[in-house]
Amino acid sequence: MRTAFGLAALAALATASDVHDLTKDTFKSFVEDHDLVLAEFFAPWCGHCKALAPEYEEAATSLKEKSIALAKIDCTENQDLCQDFGVEGYPTLKVFRGAENVQPYSGPRKAPAIISYMIKQALPAVSVLGSGDALEEFKTADKVVLVGYFGADDKSSNATFEEVAEELRDNFLFGATSDLTLAAAEGVKQPSIVLYKTFDEGKNVFSEGFTKETISEFAKTASTPLIGEVGPETYAGYMAAGIPLAYIFAETPEERESLSKDLKSVAEAHKGKVNFATIDAKAFGQHAGNLNLEAGNWPAFAIQDTVKNQKFPYSKQGSAKDLSAKSIGAFIADFVAGKVEPSVKSEPIPEKQEGPVTVVVAKNYQDVVIDNDKDVLLEFYAPWCGHCKSLAPKYDQLAEMFKPHSDKVVIAKVDATANDVPDEIQGFPTIKLFKAGSKTAPVDYSGSRTIEDLAAFIRDNGSFGIDVGGEAAETESVETEGMPHQAAAATKAASEAAGGVGEKVKSAVKEAASVVKESVIDDDEAADHHDEL
Repeated sequence: MRTAFGLAALAALATASDVHDLTKDTFKSFVEDHDLVLAEFFAPWCGHCKALAPEYEEAATSLKEKSIALAKIDCTENQDLCQDFGVEGYPTLKVFRGAENVQPYSGPRKAPAIISYMIKQALPAVSVLGSGDALEEFKTADKVVLVGYFGADDKSSNATFEEVAEELRDNFLFGATSDLTLAAAEGVKQPSIVLYKTFDEGKNVFSEGFTKETISEFAKTASTPLIGEVGPETYAGYMAAGIPLAYIFAETPEERESLSKDLKSVAEAHKGKVNFATIDAKAFGQHAGNLNLEAGNWPAFAIQDTVKNQKFPYSKQGSAKDLSAKSIGAFIADFVAGKVEPSVKSEPIPEKQEGPVTVVVAKNYQDVVIDNDKDVLLEFYAPWCGHCKSLAPKYDQLAEMFKPHSDKVVIAKVDATANDVPDEIQGFPTIKLFKAGSKTAPVDYSGSRTIEDLAAFIRDNGSFGIDVGGEAAETESVETEGMPHQAAAATKAASEAAGGVGEKVKSAVKEAASVVKESVIDDDEAADHHDEL
């Protein structure tokens, strides 16, 4: 009996969780009793939720010591609560400071990133560092921290630094001290900002031109490793950096390290103009195809203009000798000087448009989608995507309905795996409306994939307000069957079926980098069979 009891106790310990399981009856009191709460709204069938679970548990255990609570809410059992907080996809994470102060969690979905993000949320925008010990502890509180050294009477610098800190608090820790002795010990004069980091040269100093823009630019540039690594946690940050990204594809850590050393001088020469990063070719080799490289022929090198989504693959692949500092340095210099033409992958322009849906390829994208005065609803799809296949007959019917209005509305599709398109697509299918007169600001579609809802979307968001709703109602009733597994927590039917891509498709940069790896695949269960970023 004593042995049985011991085993039972061990089992209980093994299943103990530091993540609080909340319901509609316990949620409000819990968030009111805790100063800071990270809440996950999930569904038991969601594959992404299952992948997050061990990371979330690890973060909860670590943050428990800092009195930061992590909770979870099962939306299949608490539909009204999830609907109240606008949950449209799983998992949805939100930061609560009481029941009324709610903000979306915008960090990656890995334990270290969750821990770092929530520690930032727990601190004031700028921590006042009153002693040398406090400064030393703060300098190593995260991979990157910024400390302002300003005089107590320098109201302008202090106020500007505070503004930047409020704006970037999700990304960095900010501290400040007015102690002249501490500034002198760090080798800086007031006013100065020092960015401390656990990589490269260890710190960078900024000491002139104190505006929000210049400080923000300094923080983003100095915090980016000279040659980092592209992966699930970093991809979104590189895409949001606003400058081109140079990829170094290699299969082994040793080869990536060797190439990094060889190309360090090139990266230094172009710091702030081009970001450099290695990428694991074994794990993410398929991404080379997205950059118009030959997947499988390693090592390889390519540049991506992250703003225009243009690709510049280096022509020589397969040998480290071809990626020397001299050859890559010349290629980068030509790229920065505007002497390298982007590589454009395109299917042939169809000789004749077959079927009701207009087929778009890279070579006719500008003419069909942009250079006209029509509303263009464009589906970005992948041939292997099951949800795209399910949508196809309905999308054809939608196009048939709008045929009488073809002078004003075009229903189109593009194979985003075979054609380079200006937009960075993170999931399939992605549907955007390019409105006449406003082509540079397409409207993302995130509703149910029914003919009725798609037609209403065109009516409500297009330039011409064309209503074919009656025809849509006759053709098809609202349904949820066959929709992807990430979405639609508003109803029980949607939570039991699969749901749309929701918030994930709306913003590539905002999602955690885990989404970058996962969202381009078709089903949660298929994650192990794809290696796209």
